[in-house]
Amino acid sequence: MFKATLDRLRSGLSKTKTNLVDRIASAVGLHKNIDDDLLGELEEILIQADVGVATSQKLVEELKQKSSREKIETSDRVMEILKDEIKAILSQTRIDSSTAAGFPRVIMVIGVNGTGKTTSIGKLAHKFKEKGKRVAIAACDTFRAAAIDQLEIWAHRAGADFIRSQPESDPAAVAFDAVQAGLARKTDVVIIDTAGRLHTKVNLMEELKKIRRVISKINPFFPQEILLVLDSTTGQNALSQVKLFQEAVGPTGLILTKLDGTAKGGVVIAIADQLKVPVRYIGVGEKIEDIEEFEPEEFVEALFS
Repeated sequence: MFKATLDRLRSGLSKTKTNLVDRIASAVGLHKNIDDDLLGELEEILIQADVGVATSQKLVEELKQKSSREKIETSDRVMEILKDEIKAILSQTRIDSSTAAGFPRVIMVIGVNGTGKTTSIGKLAHKFKEKGKRVAIAACDTFRAAAIDQLEIWAHRAGADFIRSQPESDPAAVAFDAVQAGLARKTDVVIIDTAGRLHTKVNLMEELKKIRRVISKINPFFPQEILLVLDSTTGQNALSQVKLFQEAVGPTGLILTKLDGTAKGGVVIAIADQLKVPVRYIGVGEKIEDIEEFEPEEFVEALFS
């Protein structure tokens, strides 16, 4: 299982590996010593891979400090230090949501349109179904009929129950009914889709707050998770989206999509370091099974191997 996951990750992260790790290894190999020229070059490579200025400087400074404490004579040791530092950054936000209180497990999925939210919900439902869970998907983006139809296709593919309402129904009321239905049917996981119309930012945020507030009346622990879907190809712009949603509804975790199609996977490191929001899942392909629970060790291993 681990090997299959690692192979899928390696394949999905190949562009980021080329843009980040391979370039670092090449730069290190061309320098005999860890000097200011090399450190400056490494910082530039990290920034270009969307690790972000602050996090890149932090990683380079840590390498500089360690090189002054120990005599580093091999490029392998430089790579090992960077690998360990990246792993430490990614591990600091790790959470175990399997012990979240309340039944069913209610997951509210948020994010702007175009990030891969619908696809991610389908993949997530499939992942839970593979674990033998009964899953329901609630279509609470009630003002986009096409989005509801698309979500229904994914629900059927995943083998999940699908809950929809009349067009333009109150999204919070649909979410409330879906959770109640989940309780009555002894559903294990209820995934709530939400709107992502960012051009009406204030209204969208109020709508999300209302959904969260209404379903918490059923059980104060609901929703146990609020997952924000981010398109990793947007690089540093993903950070501003996290900040926007943090102010409104406080996502408990992230789903990073399209990692297989970008060289900007370094944004994962920047988000963990600067915003302290854990990455919960990553999308590494187009197939329904191409979503992985984010494990820092596996991610870094795939990146550096």
